[in-house]
Amino acid sequence: MSRAELKSQAKEQIKGKIGLLFIIFLIIWVIMFAVAFVPLVGAIVMWVLQVGFGMGIVMIYLALTKKENVEIGDMFKGFNILGKALWLNIITNFFVFLWSLLLFIPGYIKSIAYSMAPYILAENPTMTAREALSKSKEMMNGHKLDYFILSLSFIGWYLLVGITFGLVGIYVIPYMNATITNFYNSIKE
Repeated sequence: MSRAELKSQAKEQIKGKIGLLFIIFLIIWVIMFAVAFVPLVGAIVMWVLQVGFGMGIVMIYLALTKKENVEIGDMFKGFNILGKALWLNIITNFFVFLWSLLLFIPGYIKSIAYSMAPYILAENPTMTAREALSKSKEMMNGHKLDYFILSLSFIGWYLLVGITFGLVGIYVIPYMNATITNFYNSIKE
């Protein structure tokens, strides 16, 4: 599937759901902001919440791309596999760090290779984090450049988000997330 098709599909999938996706983002932001002020353990709790909510967001976009109903409470679904999601986050960051010791470019290439692991884990909660990481590496063989170019195609949108002090992000973030999820769906087969 071409970049244009992935993006066109994403626009259709988020149409009429921007308000819901913004409310979900706002609730997560408020929770994370409040936790940031908790002394001593705030940073650890914030990391745990970030991973749990991140997995919930992945699940939301997987549901959107499958034309399933999405609700506000779905943002908490990622906490059902929180242990595996945390371990996936730890080992992904560890391996990217190790590759980055060689130079920035190998680390960045590995981060792209591992980028589909959260989607794989979200769809296969019985899989281990290590299996999801391995499956992501395998899945991204021959697709890393496609992913990189797809990511670059959003640069103009990022600039627009900056110019509008984040306001356009209400549309851009769901659009980008849906596009990346469509990319995942297109290469998993």
